[in-house]
Amino acid sequence: MRQIETSLITEKVAGLCMESNYFLCKDVKQALKLSAEKEVSPIGINVLNTLIENAEIAAEEGLPICQDTGMAIVFVEIGQGVEIKGGSLTGAINEGVRQGYKLGYLRNSIVEDPIRRKNTGDNTPAVIHYDIVMGGKLKITVSPKGFGSENMSALKMLKPSDGIEGVKNFVIHSVKTAGANPCPPIIVGVGVGGSMEKSALLAKKALLREIPNHNPDPFWADIETGLLGGINNLGIGPAGLGGTVTALAVNIEVFPTHIAGLPVSVNISCNATRHLEVIL
Repeated sequence: MRQIETSLITEKVAGLCMESNYFLCKDVKQALKLSAEKEVSPIGINVLNTLIENAEIAAEEGLPICQDTGMAIVFVEIGQGVEIKGGSLTGAINEGVRQGYKLGYLRNSIVEDPIRRKNTGDNTPAVIHYDIVMGGKLKITVSPKGFGSENMSALKMLKPSDGIEGVKNFVIHSVKTAGANPCPPIIVGVGVGGSMEKSALLAKKALLREIPNHNPDPFWADIETGLLGGINNLGIGPAGLGGTVTALAVNIEVFPTHIAGLPVSVNISCNATRHLEVIL
């Protein structure tokens, strides 16, 4: 049994919170550069180049890419051969978020009650998703999620008879409805299958996939490519000012489902898609 101290977990999570907010993911930055070469709108090209410049300044100065430093979404894969020493794993992660947001001068965006709206003052609690896996390692991924894009999320319980056309129509409709609100160019995470909550989690996890990697199933890879083309034909463009680059990628994750259901979730991420991981 491998032992991991909570103090180490807290230290690593604090670092992930800061670095993920300062450094744009390399694949996203590269996708922005390629998009600037393909965009046909002069305004769109200017927006894309400005986003690239903003990311470079943030990295050089140690400043947040965006003022919305997000709700801390944390994905944890814990090996069955791991023992956590010194306290609770959840407590260690939340303490890491607390320290990281304070030390990194990151905005505190979390309220302790959805209606009464008092700020918790330290950006906790994080939303933590646990997976138990084989082995003796602990993998932690921190993904700060801004709510300009999160608010554009959508879920629909389709009928099985709606089929793949129903799925595609819902994804396109969700992006069209979102318009400029999620700060395009966006990444579109799609979860298909499972139950209501499983499809939403699949959509969130889909945002972690590197660009331009596709779903390993050729059927779904083709759907991703087709949806990306359809979304970019909407004309929303960078910052919603028109153009041919509305999305950088469409990532679909699937899971078996009930014979009577076809759950579909869409989770949109903005141009400042952020996530960083560590393996202990």
